[in-house]
Amino acid sequence: MSPSSVNGKVRIPPSKSHSIRAVFLATLADGKSTVLHRLHSADVDSAISACRSFGAEITEYDESLIIKGVNGRIIPNVDSIDVGNSGTTANFVLSMAALSEISVTITADEQTRKRPVLPLCGSLEQLGAVIEMSNAVGLPVRIRGPILGGTATVDGSTSQYLSSLLIHAPFCKKQTTLRLASLNEKPYADMTVDWLRKLGVNVERNGYDEFVVPPGQKINAFKASIPADFSSAAFFLILAAIPGCEAELEGLDLSDTQGDKEVVNYLKEMGADIEAGATIKVKGKLLKGREIDLNSTPDALPAMAVAACLAEGVTRLTNVPQARIKETDRIAVMAKELKKMGADVTEESDGLLIRGGKRLKGARLDGHYDHRVVMSLAVAGLTAEGSTTITTAEAINITFPHFVDYMRSCGAKISIE
Repeated sequence: MSPSSVNGKVRIPPSKSHSIRAVFLATLADGKSTVLHRLHSADVDSAISACRSFGAEITEYDESLIIKGVNGRIIPNVDSIDVGNSGTTANFVLSMAALSEISVTITADEQTRKRPVLPLCGSLEQLGAVIEMSNAVGLPVRIRGPILGGTATVDGSTSQYLSSLLIHAPFCKKQTTLRLASLNEKPYADMTVDWLRKLGVNVERNGYDEFVVPPGQKINAFKASIPADFSSAAFFLILAAIPGCEAELEGLDLSDTQGDKEVVNYLKEMGADIEAGATIKVKGKLLKGREIDLNSTPDALPAMAVAACLAEGVTRLTNVPQARIKETDRIAVMAKELKKMGADVTEESDGLLIRGGKRLKGARLDGHYDHRVVMSLAVAGLTAEGSTTITTAEAINITFPHFVDYMRSCGAKISIE
């Protein structure tokens, strides 16, 4: 890729977080559900494959899914389920497997096996699951239920543990009480509760400290359309916010529960010219550095690190320690790769300190098989002096297979080999 000025209109693809929740909830539901405009990506394919392994009948029609649910009666039809590279699917599948009396092994690719699931397994054991781990931290895990309910403490270092438990707790025989000392990524917990309540599930809560799910509930079948993904939109928002660029982004709903919609506000606070209405229009303007708390939006860290490099002054991305336990240690990885481009980046325990304002230089970069790292570095490369090459670019298939095509449609000089 080489320096580019982007100018165009882009329809942002559907949300990964919503798509995966829809697949799991439809699998657990009583009846036949229709999921419209779902995301086509490797992560969602992993969720579909896993749910089929628990008895869901899933038919794919272009961008739609018809899912005949099992009404909470989980019976695995295989002995082992491989969730590939999908960390969300891994965490959700563990709780789904814990509803069954039949044991099953949950495994994943090499990268995802490094991601911690021990805290979630501990919560499931408190609720009645029997678990064997061959890895001290992550997958593979052999698990058998059924979880019966009761009280469990939940590690809040990632919201996925809580969301996984909430989605499956309605089928326990006893009331389930989930208690947390703290919680990162709060908007994703809100997204899960919102889905459950819309589908007829009673969830009581005391802020983010305690969630109570009464027993013996069911999830109603549904028809839902998946909204556009603010996490994917972040790359276009940042690139369009650079002087000389502009874009109009379609399909985004600022009233949605997605945490990464805050990227719009982060950029506005840095001085970006953004007009939000039926579409989001962005026109390039000189950005200014500032301190940004990313605790609710960890997936935005790689993209915002690039925005910080392009801004004048100092930017501190802070309070996001969970970014270290994503597909990669994104704090360390982004610091390492941006330094290759001449960026002034200091790695901190819970974020990054970036002194921006000087032009990045093209370089050969390692994407570390992390989709968000690859796409963020691509944005950096499109602003840099000289050409940039990023390895492991195939990782974009995890969430945004057509990323390159979308970028080229706006005038970006980018290709994939």
